[in-house]
Amino acid sequence: MRILSWIFYILLFVLALAFALSNTEPVEVRFFAGQATWRAPLVVVLLSFLAAGVLLGLFACIPSFFRQRRAIAGLRKELKAVGRPVVTTAGGATEPVIRVEGAAAAPSGSGGAPPPLGV
Repeated sequence: MRILSWIFYILLFVLALAFALSNTEPVEVRFFAGQATWRAPLVVVLLSFLAAGVLLGLFACIPSFFRQRRAIAGLRKELKAVGRPVVTTAGGATEPVIRVEGAAAAPSGSGGAPPPLGV
């Protein structure tokens, strides 16, 4: 799987390089009804606006990121308040330990798999 991802990244890089090499003609971008102009190769203009869009998108996500972190912290406190332990998984995420009392054991030989549909 790692080899496939490297092949994909190399192919993506080659495509981006071909795009950049084929768009080197200078273009003029006019801002504010022609009051300000910027003359640069087309690929530089496109990549600049792409980077600006990515930054604006990241800045737009910051408030919801912190809101979600605050909500998660509140839910963890609530779990601790009701006495349910919170376990950290291998990926660093935390999950509550939920025990179901009185649950019937799976029949032997089924491996715990649910019955097929229609049965």
